[in-house]
Amino acid sequence: MSIDARALAEPVPGTPPDREALTAAMQHANLPALVPVLHQLTGDRRWLAEPYRPTRSRGMDDNDLGGFPDDVQAEIRTAAVDAVLEWAGGRPAAVPTPTGDGLLELLRLAVGEDVPAEYEAMTAEDMGFRPPEPAHRVPEGTAFRVIVIGAGVSGMLASIRLTEAGIDHVVLEKNDDVGGTWLENAYPGAGVDTPSHLYSYSFAPRQWSTHFGKRDEVLAYLRDVADAHDLRTVIRFGSEVTRAVYDDARQRWTVTTAGGEALEANAVITAVGQLNRPKVPDLPGLGEFTGPLFHSAQWPAGLDVTGKRVAIIGTGASAMQIVPAIAGQAAQVTVFQRSPQWASYNSVYFTGIDEAVSLLMEQVPFYRRWYRTRLAWNFNDRVHPSLQIDPEWEHPERSINAINDAHRRVFTRYVQAELDGRDDLLAKALPDYPPFGKRMLLDNGWYAALRRDDVELVTEPVAAITATGVRGSGGTEVEADVVVLCTGFETHKLLHPMDVRGRDGGSIHDVWGPDDADAHLGISVSGFPNLFLTCGPGTVLGHGGSYITIAECQVRYIVEALTTMAARGLGAVDVSPEAHADYVARQDDAHAAMIWTHPGMRNWYRNAAGRVVCTLPWRIVDYWGMTRHVDWHDFTVEPVRP
Repeated sequence: MSIDARALAEPVPGTPPDREALTAAMQHANLPALVPVLHQLTGDRRWLAEPYRPTRSRGMDDNDLGGFPDDVQAEIRTAAVDAVLEWAGGRPAAVPTPTGDGLLELLRLAVGEDVPAEYEAMTAEDMGFRPPEPAHRVPEGTAFRVIVIGAGVSGMLASIRLTEAGIDHVVLEKNDDVGGTWLENAYPGAGVDTPSHLYSYSFAPRQWSTHFGKRDEVLAYLRDVADAHDLRTVIRFGSEVTRAVYDDARQRWTVTTAGGEALEANAVITAVGQLNRPKVPDLPGLGEFTGPLFHSAQWPAGLDVTGKRVAIIGTGASAMQIVPAIAGQAAQVTVFQRSPQWASYNSVYFTGIDEAVSLLMEQVPFYRRWYRTRLAWNFNDRVHPSLQIDPEWEHPERSINAINDAHRRVFTRYVQAELDGRDDLLAKALPDYPPFGKRMLLDNGWYAALRRDDVELVTEPVAAITATGVRGSGGTEVEADVVVLCTGFETHKLLHPMDVRGRDGGSIHDVWGPDDADAHLGISVSGFPNLFLTCGPGTVLGHGGSYITIAECQVRYIVEALTTMAARGLGAVDVSPEAHADYVARQDDAHAAMIWTHPGMRNWYRNAAGRVVCTLPWRIVDYWGMTRHVDWHDFTVEPVRP
């Protein structure tokens, strides 16, 4: 069997798989995901007790062996083969749809630790054990139209759900294909820092080839989803939106593109993301460099750095991916670092997904669901409690509480081991702020690359670009043939550079100011009726996990609002100033007690005044509940005007 790009369907009973092939594949199974499968297939409660309870994963490790001794591993695998063959031969699963306390018991078993009861509803729906609530649909022939701006992850999702709801819509996309940031960011080493099986729409699993998808495979996935849902028929490519204006008298939005086309709609959904517009620093001499100089998101097609001297400005996620990818190919790589980053080890980061694992996903019922659910727990809310500031903690200069301090010790030991014998590098690369103060990165060979003779780490901010290279603030002069700006994105300038105007012609940028955006649930802004944001202010995940999860929450909420408008004959819905202000106050209060406001560091989550603009302070399960249904008490509504 070859690993391909097919969507992955849940196994169904039928012709039993080959016992020998299944037995061999079981040697590659994640045992903590397999034990709950055994209980579901057999109904035997012995699989819920010792010695079959796996240990808790350490950090973000997959914990494939579950801490089981060899004899217990063998027993689990053998029993699983027998159970799968019996099921495939026609014996129904004993517990096909666990919910309530039964699901919680299995969830706690799979992850090896306690999981609060409030996770049951979200988990049951995500795993397909509880059917989703009936989809909202508008009556056929309803004259209601929506414009979606952007065809990346959120815009594609919005289009899929709008189609399911029977809502007429068009998607305006500035690029010539779907994919958003994954289409634009084609630099060497680009990829996700979230596990592939988690960085997927819940309704569109895939047989991934690697545990952490690289850019080309992620983009291929999004293109495949677009094809499967025939999205290109409703997308207008090469249509960059420059202006969106609300007409209060007509209860309509007019959206204008760079080509001068004006389109009208009852509502607008923005899906432009936050990592969308490159931030290019205003450095002296920026226009004087004689070689290629570009932002990482604008890597020139066909650029060959072989034998060239490359200067990298910045040490964020893109730099950490680029440097290991080009080290050894370029003649010299020099990295200018303003502040170091924490990076975590992951045991499967560099490994592909074995064909045997693909066989398990295809032929073992419930296995894929439990594998994904374990990833979701390990990479999502699990770390959230440790990000709360303990005001009594006696070492606030290095950490924010006892657990965070333990994390610091673990990550420090890892960095020390990676840079063993290189005290010079350790002094440069070890952060002095609490771990998770910036989004935790995964080590994709960063420390190994720093040890190379042809890689140099300069701990100076860049002072200027010269005609032949880069000059640091400490006076270091570096000759370069290529300069790459790994300087992030205009994350505080949401919806930039579009001119968005609501009631009475008010500009959303005047409301927000240059860097202080906010929105109710990150979705609605008072004074801008029928405008709904995805990836809006305060919704980026800083504590880990997949943004796709947040996008699904937001789009579900938005589509419910739109179908309700159409069904009830509402011409305008506008979040009230009181509800908007109350949400923002609660969000700011939550952030004030969290790590991202720690005074000893800078991050792209905070604006110049120190307010956290970008990240979500809540757990994912909290946000899932907040966006479960529209609370119409938060909105003022107007009937359709004749």
